Amino acid sequence: MKILVADYIYTPNGYVEYQAVAFDKQIKAVDSLENLLQTYPEAQIIRTEPHSVIYPGFINTHVHLEFSANKTSLKYGSFMPWLDSVIANRDELMQVCDNKMMMQECDAMLRSGITSFGAISSFGAELEVCQQTPQRVVFFNELIGSNAQYADILYGDFLERLNASQSCNPDQRITPAIAIHSPYSVHPVLLQKAVTLAKQNKLPLSAHFLESQAEREWLESGSGELKTFFEKYFNTSTPVTNIEEFMVAFDTYPTHFTHCVQATKAELKHLSDKGHSIAHCPRSNRYLGCGRLKIEELDLPFSVATDGLSSNDSLSIFDELRAALMLHNDIPIQTLAGQLIKATTADAADILGLNCGKIEADKWADLAVITLPDMPQTKEEIALWSIIHTKEVSEVYIEGIKVTPSFNEEEKV
Repeated sequence: MKILVADYIYTPNGYVEYQAVAFDKQIKAVDSLENLLQTYPEAQIIRTEPHSVIYPGFINTHVHLEFSANKTSLKYGSFMPWLDSVIANRDELMQVCDNKMMMQECDAMLRSGITSFGAISSFGAELEVCQQTPQRVVFFNELIGSNAQYADILYGDFLERLNASQSCNPDQRITPAIAIHSPYSVHPVLLQKAVTLAKQNKLPLSAHFLESQAEREWLESGSGELKTFFEKYFNTSTPVTNIEEFMVAFDTYPTHFTHCVQATKAELKHLSDKGHSIAHCPRSNRYLGCGRLKIEELDLPFSVATDGLSSNDSLSIFDELRAALMLHNDIPIQTLAGQLIKATTADAADILGLNCGKIEADKWADLAVITLPDMPQTKEEIALWSIIHTKEVSEVYIEGIKVTPSFNEEEKV
């Protein structure tokens, strides 16, 4: 048993002052140190640095590790030039992205307090890394393929990857899951089979949806820049589905839709009515010129995620939260900071079906300690100062065990 003491603890009831957390693999209680010692007199007492705040471990719901080699190879600024550059550089980037490089990015997430993440896997290349990293991983095996002629082959490959993730040792903290690439890249027959499979096996389900204006134009009218793309690379000029057909395919099973930047109010209402949620990736959307998700108008849960290094410059959750502070400038900054902290802890855990994200009894003891440069004047300011001042967290615990990154900063490639 351990007791972790700090100036503040972020709980479902807000920030509590001068309290402590008792835990082994799970959280046992939040109370004063005096009261906890009466219940657990033999517990190890761990005192954090002054001006520290204990948070639930942060959760990055959507990340692509397979493109971790990208630094300047891909073209940012607009979605279609970026997509063309992905096709042109994909093989080379994936060839040089070895396990060490992906593990270093897992370490980078750990340094920013990420104790769980959703890995979107197109080829299964990162499964070994996800088995080795200390974090919990919801392993989203991605299904892609719009050509009906190859549907059986593509689905068979997808099932092999899914089975591999289902065969992981429970100690490796892998949750098998399913991801649908996008409405323009997955045939409706494959889509329906995957949704049915997720529902039957109660697997987390994710899908990219309406990321760019080019996607919307293609799905609505079969025109625009994606038409040129499909004619060039796939010898087709007709979309395999439309927005409504794709969206309603998920009506019977809660799904975590990624981006949704170009979704209309009516489409967002439909997602809300059907119990879905959104992964919001502020920097990725800005870097690819996709627009801004109007989170102030959302009536459904959302998480904040980094996406992959194919469309970002780091996998730090605090880098992402600072970007969100700047992007959503119409929301009062204190209010927004509180929303963002909740989106990356309690809301993200609920979305992914993980027993963490809150500091309360019976949750997994996944914790992150941040240390502020000074004491906040009021509790209402803690969330904002936490986001602004945190580059790396001070301590991380996963299932009650203190963990540290595998690599030192100077060992990074």
